[in-house]
Amino acid sequence: MIPTLWFRFRRGVERLFTGQSLQGRLALLTGISVAVAVLFVGTTAFFITRMSLLEQLDRELLSSARAAAELIAEDPSASLAELNGPRITNQWLARVSAQGETVPTPAEDSALAGGPAEIAVARTQTGFSSRSIVTESGEEFRVVSVPLTLVDNDGETRRYAVMFGLPLTGLSSTLESLRGVILVAGLVGVLATTLTALWAARTTLTPVRRLSMAVAHVTRTDQLNPIRIYGRDDLGELTKSFNSMLKSLASSREQQRQFIADAGHELRTPLTSMRTNIELLVADDKSGMLPEGARSEILDDVSAQLGEFSALVGDLVALTRDDHVTRKRELLHLAEVVESALERARRRGPGITFDVELDDTQCMGDAQNLERAITNLLDNAIKFSPPEGTITVTLVEGVLSIVDEGPGIADEDLEHIFDRFYRSDRARNTPGTGLGLSIVAHTAEAHGGVVRAGNQQGGGAKFTLRVPPVVVSAEPEE
Repeated sequence: MIPTLWFRFRRGVERLFTGQSLQGRLALLTGISVAVAVLFVGTTAFFITRMSLLEQLDRELLSSARAAAELIAEDPSASLAELNGPRITNQWLARVSAQGETVPTPAEDSALAGGPAEIAVARTQTGFSSRSIVTESGEEFRVVSVPLTLVDNDGETRRYAVMFGLPLTGLSSTLESLRGVILVAGLVGVLATTLTALWAARTTLTPVRRLSMAVAHVTRTDQLNPIRIYGRDDLGELTKSFNSMLKSLASSREQQRQFIADAGHELRTPLTSMRTNIELLVADDKSGMLPEGARSEILDDVSAQLGEFSALVGDLVALTRDDHVTRKRELLHLAEVVESALERARRRGPGITFDVELDDTQCMGDAQNLERAITNLLDNAIKFSPPEGTITVTLVEGVLSIVDEGPGIADEDLEHIFDRFYRSDRARNTPGTGLGLSIVAHTAEAHGGVVRAGNQQGGGAKFTLRVPPVVVSAEPEE
């Protein structure tokens, strides 16, 4: 039963908060927090004030009770009026014997009777007692008792407790007024604080709403315009982050458009040429218009164009896929990867001399991607080297340098050499897709490295591929 009630209560609270806006939830939470604080402080203040007033009243009653005990000890027949001067309405004075008998002073008609506390004071004749008593008529008194010893005419000592009481009408009235003040002040405080929290939340969340509307506008219109920044607070920083994200998204989208446009252009060229050649072959099939030997030349041209087309598609796939994320890295001897790439390069450049010097550098990476990137660098060096030229390949502590004896790289081409589909004026008439060096840069970045292009002093281009090496400690000898 109790778990069910608790579950229902919790669901009700969750619905109360989750069904509200953030502004409403902040105001509601603030109001509840202030209400709990006011309830705690008000209740604490009320009871502390009540205890303080009762202690003050007990001190006054105790003083009066002791004075009355001294006077009664001198004249046991004295009345309250004689003991206390002019009679104060509803004051009450009596004696309680050790046997529990209540003896009112002369001229007193109160029906208040002593209890165990007064009997204990009478019997022990030490200390005092204080308590509240409610009469049969419903009136509440505060009563203080002090010890009293009397000697009667027979010389016998009798022990009493002098009870002195005062109605709590004034104290109750004061406490009722205090309770009313605390209640009214608490309600006003809760209401004022809740309204203030509502206003503050509305003011504070205005930038959030503006940001939300701006993001919704971007989503709805697909326009990646920067969002206006209000202030330099946390929301301003958040807006800056959104603007950075929008800028990156716009840049990525523009790069994607450019890539698609460039790729379409590059793919269209071999396709157009192949279509023209195939149309010639089809026309020759029907009319036999081509001279002898032309058909073989066209077929060779188509075969070369198919190879160019296949290479371009392969480069596009290699450049766009994220193998560096999906493929597992392993510890490699970089010299072995370079040697494997050199085997291909020697077949493609039979007249080229390769001056190779490799150290035993180890790195974490993917052998297939690294070999492809190094092969592209070597192919580029072969492409621009003279027929009997020399290509110098060195590997030192993770830095691979490839230097050819070609014409070098023009200064205006250096900053674009690794861009996709970029072809310098010197490379216009050479075979290639314009993606080889882009693949090298992509692979280097995926391995946490970098590739640089420059010119060697004395002529020739120099490419430097840097891959973070792995230092493997030598095993201790047994």
